[in-house]
Amino acid sequence: MKLTSRELIETLKGEVITYGKEVSIQGVETDTRRLKENFIFFALKGARVDGNDLVDEAVKNGAVLCVVDKYKEEFKKYENTITIVKVENSREALYQLAQYYRGKFNIKVIGITGSTGKTSTKDILSGALSEKYKVFKTIGNYNSDIGLPLMIFKFKDEHEIAVLEMGMSGFGEIELLAKIARPDMAIITNIGESHLEQLKTRENILKAKMEIVKYFNENNILIINNDDDMLSTVADEKFEIIRCSIHGDGTMKSNILELNISESFFKITDGKFCGDTFNLKMPGEHNVSNALLTIAVCEKLGMCSEEINRGFKNIDKTSMRLDIKKHEEKGYLIINDAYNASPDSMKAAIDVMNTIHGKKICVFGTMKELGETSDELHREIGEYALKHGIEKMFVLGEYSEYYLDGFKGKEGYIFNTKEELIEKLKGELSEEHVVLIKASRSMKFETIYSELLES
Repeated sequence: MKLTSRELIETLKGEVITYGKEVSIQGVETDTRRLKENFIFFALKGARVDGNDLVDEAVKNGAVLCVVDKYKEEFKKYENTITIVKVENSREALYQLAQYYRGKFNIKVIGITGSTGKTSTKDILSGALSEKYKVFKTIGNYNSDIGLPLMIFKFKDEHEIAVLEMGMSGFGEIELLAKIARPDMAIITNIGESHLEQLKTRENILKAKMEIVKYFNENNILIINNDDDMLSTVADEKFEIIRCSIHGDGTMKSNILELNISESFFKITDGKFCGDTFNLKMPGEHNVSNALLTIAVCEKLGMCSEEINRGFKNIDKTSMRLDIKKHEEKGYLIINDAYNASPDSMKAAIDVMNTIHGKKICVFGTMKELGETSDELHREIGEYALKHGIEKMFVLGEYSEYYLDGFKGKEGYIFNTKEELIEKLKGELSEEHVVLIKASRSMKFETIYSELLES
């Protein structure tokens, strides 16, 4: 890691409570359980735990420098062994240091946000770029005001490009992440219904997502999915906008040639790569949209279509996103898309399911953060499933009755526990079935997937 304790002290301008040894800093953490030797520990105040009370544990687990925002006399015992710096606000100090650290690298940063598809686009883009560049990408779902700084602290001199996912739930959050990461290019995948609970309207969600360009100038580039009705309204700005489209107008347009259970084929019909065909080893029209955004970035970074296609073979896909597996003994197919759920991603998963021959069963849990529209949107997914050939629906959690209200005329079952659902589902399945499992992250529906595979 390119950081010394002296740099930290000078950057944060905090009060040094104790001076420790000058050592080579190896990393930064906010969770004492993930600390390693010679790490920095930022003591953050959470809903249940105050990191200022965990300094002893942090030191025991390897912290050589602690940033706190509460003074304790007991800290003095670490004089000459551990450096402890008191700041006004540890969280703000984390942001400040991450912003400083980002500035130490000559690295091109690409920020990705959107209601759905952020992680898939991150994976596709990182895979494509890796054919030509040394790429760092956000690990897992470290896309928050804490997760993103921790990702920036993992930058190394060898990295040429960083692909950073940026999540949010309300106004001001993307702006903060953009201030810390200062993206050179940004992608917005779509504007869906996620976060309606807090932001109330899709117009507000668009405004919140557009905070990613807060610090843009004429040298920056925004890439958007122009098939999204909200993103298509984004006006030309002082920076370049690339509009990608499958169904309408855009700077870069494409036709889908074939979609199947494991891959997608499409051809560029406008722009630099006009006439070139691409093969993405991921299913679904929504992933073609994500790939088109990727191609726009790659073109701007000097890659040719052959390099991009080779890069598409290098995609390291995040788990629980349209993972399709066949039960070894019983022969049924299970689609594990349990990482998260929103109305758009539900429909996309059903569309992928319909590329597979077989009797189709959906196992759905609650879609969170939809606010006053929750009843309506859960009913809408039931109706979508009904119209798209789903034969049975198994539901668990809040708003279950609204799923089935939209699924009227077909078999639907509401369960109180996962155990009850799994027991009933196992009795239904044979080699002719295809099962889709999907719910918001907090419901942990991947356990249903595991049970079905292991049964």
